[in-house]
Amino acid sequence: MNKKFLNLGIQPLANSFLKSNSKKTLAKEFFYNLEVSFDTDSYLVSVTNPVNPKLQYTDKYAHRASESITMRESFKKIADKLKKKYSPNTVMEIGSNDGVFIRNFPKNKILAVEPCKNLANLTKYKYKTFPNFWNKRLANQIFLKSKKADIIFSANTISHIPNLKETFDAIELSLSDNGVLVIEDPSIHAVIKNNSYDQFYDEHVYVFSAIAMANIVKKSNLRLFDAEQLTTHGGSMRYYICKDLAKHKITKKIKLIFKKEKKAKLNKLLTYLEFSKRVKKSKHKLVEIFKKLKNKNKNIISYGATYKSSTIFNYCKIGKKFINYVTDTTLNKQGKFTPGQHIPIISPQEGMNVRVDYAFLGAWNFKKEILKKEKEFIKRGGKFITHVPLPKIISK
Repeated sequence: MNKKFLNLGIQPLANSFLKSNSKKTLAKEFFYNLEVSFDTDSYLVSVTNPVNPKLQYTDKYAHRASESITMRESFKKIADKLKKKYSPNTVMEIGSNDGVFIRNFPKNKILAVEPCKNLANLTKYKYKTFPNFWNKRLANQIFLKSKKADIIFSANTISHIPNLKETFDAIELSLSDNGVLVIEDPSIHAVIKNNSYDQFYDEHVYVFSAIAMANIVKKSNLRLFDAEQLTTHGGSMRYYICKDLAKHKITKKIKLIFKKEKKAKLNKLLTYLEFSKRVKKSKHKLVEIFKKLKNKNKNIISYGATYKSSTIFNYCKIGKKFINYVTDTTLNKQGKFTPGQHIPIISPQEGMNVRVDYAFLGAWNFKKEILKKEKEFIKRGGKFITHVPLPKIISK
C-alpha cells in the first residue's frame, strides 16, 4: 500500500530550460505537484503521480553525461570491470545518453537504447542505436535477429521509467541464460542520510533501496545477487541482477547491504515521515541563509543548472530575488532560464567573476571537483552555500 510522506509542492519539469522568459513562453510551462510515497509491501519509494515520459524525454533533452569528468571516469571504470569479469559478446545499454558508457566497447558488441532523439543522433552513426522507449515490444524487436545480451547496463535510467514490471519483464526476455543486468541509480539510503530531498524530481520516479529492488525484480523472474555502494550523484547503488536459474551466487556483500538497510529502517514508514520533517526544517534554514546574505547586499549565484537544484529552488521559492544567475558548463543550457524560477543561465567563464561573493552548490554531488576547480574564487574570499546534509556556508 502506498503511503504519501513528502510534498515538495508545485514543480516544473526539471529538464525544461526555457529559451525565453517572455509571457508567451512562461504561459506554456508545464507544472505538476511533486508528492512522494512509500510502498509498505515492497518498500519502494516513488513519486506518487509520475509525469508522462513523452513530455520529459524529447529531442531537446539537455543532459550530457560525458561533460562531467567524474562521470566519464566512472563509466570507463565500470566498463573495464565488466569486460574483465564477464567477457561479454553482446552489451546493451538502456538510456545510452551521449555514448559515454558504450564508447568503451567495440562497436560490433554494442546495442544502444535512447528515446531522446537528439542524443540517439549522437551515437547512431557508430553504434546500433534504437531511438525508442524501452518496453517488451522493443525487446522482441531487437532480439528477434540479435543474440541475447550478456550484459545489459543502465545508469540513472531505470528509476525514470514508470512501468517497472514491463521494464524488468522486457529485460528478462533480453538477457542470455547467465547474462547480467547492471543498474546504477541514486540510493534512498544516501538520500535519508544526507537529507538530499533534491533527488526527488519528475524524472526520478523511483529512488531504490536494495531491499526494494530485490522485491521488484523477483516479480519478473529475476534476482538481485550483488551490489556496490557508489559515491556518484551524492550516493548511488550499483545492482547486479540475473535470471532466477543463472549460475551467479548471492554474495556476502549484498547480504551485508540488506542488513544495513534494515538497520536503517528503510522498510519502515516512520523513517520517511521523520525524513519529511527534516526536509521542512532544511527549507526554512536555507531560505534564512539567503535572506541574511541579501540583507548584507551580497552577490549570490548558483553553480550548476542541475535537475536537483530545480527541486530546491521551486520548493524553497528561491528565485531571482536571491540568485543573480546560474553558471553551467553545458553549452545548450547557457542563454536559457531555469525551470519554474526563470533564473538566467550563463557560462562559468563569464559568471565566476570578482563580483561574486557566494555560490550555491546546485551541483553539490560534484563538490570535490568544483572546489578543486574554483581555487581562485575561494582564495579571493568567495564562499559556497550548500543544503546537504544541512544548510550552511562553506569556504573550503
